[in-house]
Amino acid sequence: MTNFSAFLKDEAGAVTVDWVVLTAAVVGLGLLIFNWVRPAVSNLAASINNELNEAEACMSSNGTDC
Repeated sequence: MTNFSAFLKDEAGAVTVDWVVLTAAVVGLGLLIFNWVRPAVSNLAASINNELNEAEACMSSNGTDC
């Protein structure tokens, strides 16, 4: 029983556990933020794609369709 109580009182791995929990929290928050930001980034990318397609059509028609 003394080995078990010595094990419970030992704090040698406590810092490692703290870092693991902190890292997991940062990763979890990053995933939440990513899910919140992803639709806005997708809409922005679609808008940029539309503008580039319009510019390409304008350049290929020598400016007559702009």
